[in-house]
Amino acid sequence: MFVPPVYAQCPVCVVTVGGGLLIAKKLGIDDLLVSIWLSGLNTALAFWFASSMKHKLLKSGLGWAIGFFILTIGYLVYSKQLGHQGNTFLGIDKIVVGMTVGFIISLFAIFVDKLIRKKNNGKVLFYYQKVIIPIITFIITTGIFALLIKIYSR
Repeated sequence: MFVPPVYAQCPVCVVTVGGGLLIAKKLGIDDLLVSIWLSGLNTALAFWFASSMKHKLLKSGLGWAIGFFILTIGYLVYSKQLGHQGNTFLGIDKIVVGMTVGFIISLFAIFVDKLIRKKNNGKVLFYYQKVIIPIITFIITTGIFALLIKIYSR
């Protein structure tokens, strides 16, 4: 085999999501929905970053994802983007809710991908499975929260 297997998230997808977040924010899309995808971007970056680490202790994608989550929340607090009155969902800041939901959904999508591979002798069931599973999961989650925001804001 000429090409070695790669266990990282798709860098092109990561850049696309990052650019899409900026555009979404400028278009006035709700902070909760944007922050779900922001957290997905963070988690994808964390697992990609972990896959490039040489030292075994630094190869934990989950550890890096938690670190990126904390750093992002810290930055958002520092830059005063959190805690705006009225920017809440069920009494919690929308960005914090979205970041948390996105983090959990990312981990769920990674788990589902690994479970499918485990059940299929380490092979994917379909091309781009590692990309398609998270995207579908995020689209469904975003749709659910868009409906919840509509219902909650009535």
